[in-house]
Amino acid sequence: MSVSILAFFNNKGGVGKTTIVYHLAWMYADLGMNAVAVDLDPQANLTAAFLSEDRMMQLWPDGDHPTTVYGSVQPLIRGIGDIQTPHLERIAQRLMLVPGDLALSSFEDQLSEVWPKCLDGDERAFRVTSAFWRIMQAAAEIHRAQIILVDLGPNLGAINRAALISCDYVVVPLSPDLFSLQGLRNLGPRLRQWRTDWKKRLEVNPAEDLRLPSGMMQPVGYLIQQHSVRLDRPVQAYDRWIAQIPSTYRDAVLNEQTTESLSIETDPDCLALLKHYRSLMPMAQQARKPMFHLRPADGALGSHFQAAQSARKDFSKLASKIAERINVVIPEHQPMLQF
Repeated sequence: MSVSILAFFNNKGGVGKTTIVYHLAWMYADLGMNAVAVDLDPQANLTAAFLSEDRMMQLWPDGDHPTTVYGSVQPLIRGIGDIQTPHLERIAQRLMLVPGDLALSSFEDQLSEVWPKCLDGDERAFRVTSAFWRIMQAAAEIHRAQIILVDLGPNLGAINRAALISCDYVVVPLSPDLFSLQGLRNLGPRLRQWRTDWKKRLEVNPAEDLRLPSGMMQPVGYLIQQHSVRLDRPVQAYDRWIAQIPSTYRDAVLNEQTTESLSIETDPDCLALLKHYRSLMPMAQQARKPMFHLRPADGALGSHFQAAQSARKDFSKLASKIAERINVVIPEHQPMLQF
């Protein structure tokens, strides 16, 4: 039985997806779930959020990089074997990271090359294309994880295609601006095309013993962040973009036409409207912990401490809503870990 894989993706950058994956991974661990965070963005920003520079230098030595996701696909890249067992970096008792790697970008050409060969029933092509899914499932088995969260780069290239067909669910982080709206219009049709293309390939899988992802890529919803707030409402400059998001998401991503007037507050596809935490995020980065773990000893005094507690409520609510939509059960009566 496979573990649900949840991707956070928008082909428009700068929407805070890495921050969201980082905080949700911590929150699921706080809620009593075994979680695996996977960094499939060749920029490795999620890895940098979790780990110190000294530790990353240890993970990225000259050579085969055996302790990153790139190391796990090295035998495929070199044509000498299949995936290697992934290295899991322990972040907390219930939270593990499959570290990213700048070298992963070199896998892009090979993923592009084998995609059409899958239609010919080429077994190696299937092994290369499904490598990410099999690595993530192996990581989940090692950690006995209940959920896998994936951070992806902001593009529609072969790495993200292979990553997304590995995912069961997709959450779309957005900023209230023109570029996010255009990103939605590009993303929806591409996801549907990849889903259709992968189903055709699954029909000609030549190896009965090779487990492959279903390529479901079911949209879970969207969330909006990085807006300024005045009296608990977005500033007027962003209102025009926020107003267009519900209908654009439904049309472009869900491929549903509607005449219903939708707003962020009433749209069931809106998972959250996250605050801009201003100085709290730099403080959390310096302390190397999520915002909701900040304490007075970290400098979170007065209003900063109140904001940290507000962030805990926001991410707890978001984590619960996502878990419900993807049919993942959060343990009942599980006390929050205190820091």
